[in-house]
Amino acid sequence: MLLLYSSQYSPRLQYIAATLLQELSRIDIAFTYNKEEFRLFEGPKINYSKDPLDEEELWIYPVPLLFENEIARQEPRCQLHEAYTILFPVQKGDLPFDIFAASFYLISRYEEYLPFTEDKYGRYSHTESIAFKEGFLNQPLINTWVISLQRLLRLKFPMIFFKIKKFNFIPTYDIDIAFSYLNKGFVRNAGGLVRSLLRGELSAVKERIEVLAGKKEDPFDVYEWLYALHLKYNLRPYYFFLVAKDRGGYDKNISPEKEEMQELIRYHAMGYQVGIHPSWQSGDNETLLREEIGLMEYLINKRITCSRQHYIRFSLPQTYRRLLSLGIEKEFSMGYGSINGFRASIAAPFYWYDLLKDERTSLRIYPFCFMDANSFFQQRQTPQQAFDEIRHYHDVIKKVNGTMITIWHNNFFGSDKLYEGWKHVYELFLQEVLYWDF
Repeated sequence: MLLLYSSQYSPRLQYIAATLLQELSRIDIAFTYNKEEFRLFEGPKINYSKDPLDEEELWIYPVPLLFENEIARQEPRCQLHEAYTILFPVQKGDLPFDIFAASFYLISRYEEYLPFTEDKYGRYSHTESIAFKEGFLNQPLINTWVISLQRLLRLKFPMIFFKIKKFNFIPTYDIDIAFSYLNKGFVRNAGGLVRSLLRGELSAVKERIEVLAGKKEDPFDVYEWLYALHLKYNLRPYYFFLVAKDRGGYDKNISPEKEEMQELIRYHAMGYQVGIHPSWQSGDNETLLREEIGLMEYLINKRITCSRQHYIRFSLPQTYRRLLSLGIEKEFSMGYGSINGFRASIAAPFYWYDLLKDERTSLRIYPFCFMDANSFFQQRQTPQQAFDEIRHYHDVIKKVNGTMITIWHNNFFGSDKLYEGWKHVYELFLQEVLYWDF
């Protein structure tokens, strides 16, 4: 067990210390505010105060952040240390920065509770974040800091033991539009035919007719192919289905009233984790969100406990509070819908801290680092560039024994010429990179 001393009680400190030490380092910790108890303790111990207390301690000099109970604009200074960035540097102590305050600032998404300029979808823009401005968005910085902390603790206390965590890969899929042509109904298919004719896209007209006539596979129907990949590499994916009853705007899914759509959801729920992909319309409408979750639960005859927001559209703390109230336990939206990288600067699941209530919640956050739509639509990458990027994320996450979560869409793997080469990117990633991890 490790003992942590601080001069006063702080829910923020307890939360971030538990995250870094218990969850990421897998060591039991206890807290004390009694100096004498701390001095007498003979095991590994951390002194989080402004004065050293004992020769046998790891001393971390604190900045005020974790002892505050309000939300105020912070100016976390950044600097390089041992080839990585640190925040809240200090001149005293055994570390050159307050690792607890720095980690809390990033993982709590403190900056997203402050005034900011929204992007065109009404979301927090990645360009507002300190990770983007300081150039560490593509690094799981908190994991790197934790490894440095573990190294220092081993030097101070050679008998300390950390349970080894292994690299973990979790593939996830957003099923926004389950089929390209099938199950869309006469009106939508007729409209699509007319649009293709007006654009002179005769091959698209031919393909649509052949698919509807049963002579050709639907371009977005890649579910059996994915099943085979999961079986080959022993993967445990999550599928998130968009089940908005009313289509329009950004919600262009197949109607959940279609029997084929219902069967698709049931099929995946039998062997995989299935979650809700809350529609754009339900983003600010709790009643509608409750209906969508209820529909999914009715279709698969079990509780829905996982979610990811459509278009990665969420705001803190409102969205997470709403999901919690409706029984969601695992949330997969922590990332940007505009660029790949580590939004919370961590490659590991963690509990969400409600900054306005100043308390840890039971909502488990699963941050992603790569999404195909970001690479294709936002970053304008070629398949080769996307492969290089996803390989980078694999390498930096494996180096810190973290959890790598990716988002893919079924349409990227199909026969649509717009996404030519992207199916190969995924196959190559699994073959050349992940193969050696299993």
